[in-house]
Amino acid sequence: MKHIHLLFVALVAFGFIGRVALAHYRPELLQRKWIKLSPHIMAGLLLLTGIILVIQGNWLDNAFGWIVAKLILMGAFIGLGLMTMREQGQKRWIAFGGALFCLFYIVKVAFAKQIFFFL
Repeated sequence: MKHIHLLFVALVAFGFIGRVALAHYRPELLQRKWIKLSPHIMAGLLLLTGIILVIQGNWLDNAFGWIVAKLILMGAFIGLGLMTMREQGQKRWIAFGGALFCLFYIVKVAFAKQIFFFL
């Protein structure tokens, strides 16, 4: 299950970057139904596999602050992703950078099982 979850992490990340590139260079392609629907399906499957991993690993029995941190960061990623897709110019790129930072931080927390990157 871990490898499937990691696959969805990669698909969500590359899909997001691809949609940002489309928004910048070919925004008319974003109107295609499969391009609108696929991020929601991938994010839903990512969340589902994450929940399954938490249940399988009995991670809620121990200190689980890192799981809560990942969920909060995922919410921030979604919010910044929406801003990235809706804004223009400098605001788009600032939101994009923030969203990528959230993704990086989520991966860091997942590997270290620590909330703060400097610990």
